[in-house]
Amino acid sequence: MGKRTISFSPPDISELEIAEVSAALRSGWITTGPRTKELEKQLSAYCHTAKTVCLNSATAAEELNLRILGIGEGDEVLAPAYTYTATASAAIHTGATVKLIDSQKDSLEMDYDRLEAAITPKTKAIVAVDLAGIICDYHRIFDIVEHKKHLFTPSGHMDLGHRIQQSLGRVAVLADCAHALGAQRQGKMAGEIADFSSFSFHAVKNFTVGEGGSATWRTIPGISDEEIYKQFQLYSLHGQSKDALAKTQLGAWEYDIVAPWYKCNMTDIMAAIGLKQLERYPGLLVRRKEIIARYDKACDELGVAHLTHYGADFASSGHLYITRIPGADHAKRCEIITKMAERGIACNVHYKPLPMMTAYKNLGWDIKNFPNAYHLFENAVTLPLHTKLTNEDVDYAISNWKEVIKGTK
Repeated sequence: MGKRTISFSPPDISELEIAEVSAALRSGWITTGPRTKELEKQLSAYCHTAKTVCLNSATAAEELNLRILGIGEGDEVLAPAYTYTATASAAIHTGATVKLIDSQKDSLEMDYDRLEAAITPKTKAIVAVDLAGIICDYHRIFDIVEHKKHLFTPSGHMDLGHRIQQSLGRVAVLADCAHALGAQRQGKMAGEIADFSSFSFHAVKNFTVGEGGSATWRTIPGISDEEIYKQFQLYSLHGQSKDALAKTQLGAWEYDIVAPWYKCNMTDIMAAIGLKQLERYPGLLVRRKEIIARYDKACDELGVAHLTHYGADFASSGHLYITRIPGADHAKRCEIITKMAERGIACNVHYKPLPMMTAYKNLGWDIKNFPNAYHLFENAVTLPLHTKLTNEDVDYAISNWKEVIKGTK
């Protein structure tokens, strides 16, 4: 088989998306407008939630989830050490203190015993990460926050946040679903499980609008979904009381600025891509599952550990194919990635734990205190997994993977 060039995660854009973007451009409505509102409705139906807010990134979605909850200075937010920076940085943006939690010994999920032990009266939220598109054990997390609810008192740096915290009566559970659109566990979709969830539609994600994301939530007793949605709109558009679409109504030019807030709305150009991506999405998930099955077979033959994406009561979105090379250290792992690159196959690592990053070291974190996260990181290799891969591409990736792994033992 001749040498091929296999990118790690290119966007899968068809003529359907291109045509819809052209239609949006020709419509004269290119900022937040009818296509954004329609995408919100369709995502809510897909995720089984009452409301969705489309924004310009998953980071904005997570930060606004925390701000809706009224979380800020003096509060603590717990998050895994094994994740991308956005999981923690969104909480830092609010002024809250982030406490990082080590991984389980042989799982990318947080060590739930350590998580429970870390909860204090200052803890107001936990952010779990559905890494690689595999939904976390939220049943365990909800059990933990219920068990620790005697420590909880609402803070809430705004009236709505205080009322939400009062209604919950416990630490809020947030889901970083950046990888997980379309994943399900025990009959529930990603987005309808945690109290608040955030999704990413970045260019490398299964479902993309180029740059973008969304926030959604479970209905909270005593709190109107419409009130929460309106607060998201205020936060995402400078605190302006009317968006551009509302101002087009006859005589409806006047608006107010209720607070000097943020600018992170989605545009109709982005939403146009998303509307057609969502039409195609079930087929994209099927293709990912087919590729994963072939990778699983190859890794099992090699004795290479890999994530389990599908089971009797769960299905991931198939976002990342993370492997762990038995006996390999950091140097050996880098050698494997280099050899694959020499053969034209781009691999990656997910993730370098946050305590290894300069920003988090400067905040006082030390990777020595996260031995499980480091152990998971040091021999991890992520293979290319995307819907632009042909069957021949997959054959080429697998045959070279086998040669490289056998040649480096």
